[in-house]
Amino acid sequence: MTDKRPVRVTVASRLFTPEVGAASFRLQALVDGLVANAAEVSVLTTRPPHGSPAFTAPYKLSRWPVLRDAGGNVRGYVQYMSFDLPAFFRLLFSQADVVVSEPPPTTGVMVALSSAIRRRPFVYYAADIWTEALSATDVPGIVIRVMRAAEGFALRRAAKVIAISDAVAEKVQHFGVPAARVVVVGNGIDTSVFGPDGESAGSGDPYFVYTGTMSEWQGADIFIRALPAVLAEHPGTSIRFFGQGSDEPHLKELAATTVPGRVHFGGVIPPAEAARWIRGASAALVSIKPDQGYDFAKPTKIYAAAGCGTPVIFAGTGEGAALVADNGLGEAAKYDVDSVAGAMASAISRPDPQGPARVAWVRDNASLAASGRLAAAEVLAARRRRLGEIND
Repeated sequence: MTDKRPVRVTVASRLFTPEVGAASFRLQALVDGLVANAAEVSVLTTRPPHGSPAFTAPYKLSRWPVLRDAGGNVRGYVQYMSFDLPAFFRLLFSQADVVVSEPPPTTGVMVALSSAIRRRPFVYYAADIWTEALSATDVPGIVIRVMRAAEGFALRRAAKVIAISDAVAEKVQHFGVPAARVVVVGNGIDTSVFGPDGESAGSGDPYFVYTGTMSEWQGADIFIRALPAVLAEHPGTSIRFFGQGSDEPHLKELAATTVPGRVHFGGVIPPAEAARWIRGASAALVSIKPDQGYDFAKPTKIYAAAGCGTPVIFAGTGEGAALVADNGLGEAAKYDVDSVAGAMASAISRPDPQGPARVAWVRDNASLAASGRLAAAEVLAARRRRLGEIND
């Protein structure tokens, strides 16, 4: 007999709308895709920080109080476990047909264990390889080994792993996951928000904008160290950072000693406000330190900037640099002060006629709604495959 009831999908993530971040946007697109396919969706997540905007949804949102760091982030092993341990028991009583897990690997382990007990499939949404980023930070080797074991445990037990790029998919297979269980759905941004139409911030001196996570492996300090050379040619230039991350205190200290008054930190802001600052910028800044094990990453902030028509200056090598250079999204500079300063100065002084072409490229290749629909189809396919195995 064919089961005609809606597929019940539970999504487990420490971040979800209305919190601002690539993970929240990506999961929202996935859930929208699932709802569009008549799935019955439940999201197990955390209570958002105090002062977050209201958010209502046509599906079940189960929020849990969680420990946050001084900046209001769920970041750190104690904070992770304050979500993961309760999530394990919440999942045991969840009437799901299939569960979706978002990193970190500790969440993946809890989803894997609860799914094994309930004998149901789960899908791991691999936006990145967590331990690759961890290896680029000042973390004891034993911690990296433990987390890598946890990540491998979750990935190998998933019925399917959804990857946002070919490079991430390849890294997933290094954990011993069969290629047939890994599918690439792409990544992107909300083109209705990050588009060329709308207000632009700034109307005076030129500025550059950096949005999103500030972690050690990204090495955004290269832009601050390059700014004095840019100021020599273009006095009044500034950089505006929006977001948060473990490297933010270091960036603030460096800015205060290197270019006092020329670098501003605005914290986490809503996507529409970020788009306003991006539209008015001479260029958007993106960086990844080379040879830190994370050269395969394609930061979402590239798509956000290009979607607004703003050129990207990418400092580093690897997949992100190729994405920018090969598709006319801006300039890929070497990760050194002279190269970055030259790219920044050029962005101020030279005309930029490529804005419309960037916007068109993002709409055709980096729509988050499109990748969300693909991811939703793969989640539902994992459930159908499980039913087929049972019927066999």
